[in-house]
Amino acid sequence: MIGKVLRGTRVAGLIWYLYGPGRCEEHLDPHLIAGWRDPAELEPAFRADGTRDFRRINGLLNQPLAALGRRGFDKPVWHCVVRAAPSDPFLSDGRWARIAEHIMHRTGLARVGDDEAVRWIAVRHAPDHVHIVATLARQDGIKPRIWNDYFRVREACLAVERQYGLRVTAPGDRTAGRRPTRAENEHARRRGWEEPARTTLRRAVHTAAAGASSEHEFFTRLEAAGLLVRKRFSQRDPGQVTGYAVAKPGHLNGQGVPVWFGGGKLAADLTLPKLRQRWLSTGSASTPHSRPGARLSAEERRHIWNGASNTAARATHTIRSCAFTDPSAASDAAWAAADALHVAADVLGSRTLRQAADSYARAARCGFGRIPRPTPAGNRLRATARLLGLAAAVGDKDQAAVLMLVAKLAELAIAVAELRDASATRHRPQPPALRPNVSMQRPAQDRSGAERLTRDPPCDPIAAREPLRTSLGSTSRTGPSRPERLHPAARSQARLKRHAASCKPTTKTARTQPVGTAAGRIEAQQGLGCVTSRPER
Repeated sequence: MIGKVLRGTRVAGLIWYLYGPGRCEEHLDPHLIAGWRDPAELEPAFRADGTRDFRRINGLLNQPLAALGRRGFDKPVWHCVVRAAPSDPFLSDGRWARIAEHIMHRTGLARVGDDEAVRWIAVRHAPDHVHIVATLARQDGIKPRIWNDYFRVREACLAVERQYGLRVTAPGDRTAGRRPTRAENEHARRRGWEEPARTTLRRAVHTAAAGASSEHEFFTRLEAAGLLVRKRFSQRDPGQVTGYAVAKPGHLNGQGVPVWFGGGKLAADLTLPKLRQRWLSTGSASTPHSRPGARLSAEERRHIWNGASNTAARATHTIRSCAFTDPSAASDAAWAAADALHVAADVLGSRTLRQAADSYARAARCGFGRIPRPTPAGNRLRATARLLGLAAAVGDKDQAAVLMLVAKLAELAIAVAELRDASATRHRPQPPALRPNVSMQRPAQDRSGAERLTRDPPCDPIAAREPLRTSLGSTSRTGPSRPERLHPAARSQARLKRHAASCKPTTKTARTQPVGTAAGRIEAQQGLGCVTSRPER
């Protein structure tokens, strides 16, 4: 299950699109399945001509934004698209509703029991995905926190996969490189390129970094590969290089300027500080003929191939032996193995090995941009990668040694895969339960008829919540009315002053509910001798 977070400015246009026919008439039976209130109450009504009336739902979603005013976000509409894999089983409306509630709880935008959270809805118009729409303004007039919301959505999707037995996807551990955008893919297709420029540059930079032992050699290899290189210098010290960017020749924008990609935009471990940390751990190059393009004899090349095979075999043994005893040593060897794979693919010119190196690069990186501590096994692999960069040509007599090296590298990749599987099994948290059943919605029958969404004990959601009244009209409500929530802090202070002036506190108060919950607030008021008429949930 994949979740994609988008931001916008107008909630009315988004609601109109979700309930519309779609760009290719792909929207079928759009309807609400979840929200901050009962979906049946929030569902847009039909007009006499058969069209939907979105004025009420748009007004309810925009009301907290109007109360927040200029203190809000520039793009206050939070849009999350959650899609299941084609091979996943069919999910009913009830399950999709619980998934949407769990995502809102995990991101912190609408936690369980938070009556003042943001207002949100979940729209379903296709069997395999739903759209979650929220306005980034809490009902108590506070600006919500959305920091790292994408990673929280990814964690929620992983929990859903474990809960319902869906197809397992990779975690959001920031090990993957930046994927080419749609515009980059379309540009590559129009130009007739085999792949987007971002992918080509990432492979070239990774290969140059693997074959270099210093910063100067790294930039020399980039220029030798035919790339455009631009260094970024410090403003305080003009002679200090703080970063770099690369561009593919012929890749220009509308103004005719090359499209530059920084190292961090290609992969997490290709920034200049992390490359310097890699070169510092291995030291300067001590191998002869370190100049790119140096000519080697057949005997020297054969010695390099055989040495690389032996080093890969020793690294495989190190990874398998240290997977449980010293994971950091195994992680450094796995990270260094990516260098050997990229350099070997570049030297051999094998498209299959190049694709394998690209796929392996993510498994070789440590999560969240961490750099493992250097180890002897990892340093030997990096030195082997630099030596492989010297064997620029493969002769007929080198075929047996090359095949042996490829076999050893394949065995090394299998060992790294076993290392990641063992690490994921060891550190995998227990599958958290999805959002618990709370009495915030009436029992509703799924449209598919396959599952009934029940929440015990049932209660009247309108009387339990009493949302803000809007100028667009209010529905019939039973239960006590709630005052306007324009200034909650001032209203709370005034209420406490009235309690302190008119109520005598009791000597024995048994508080069993947390103070931050609604039940806790009711018990606190009862302890002061004032029983409110607000129903307890």
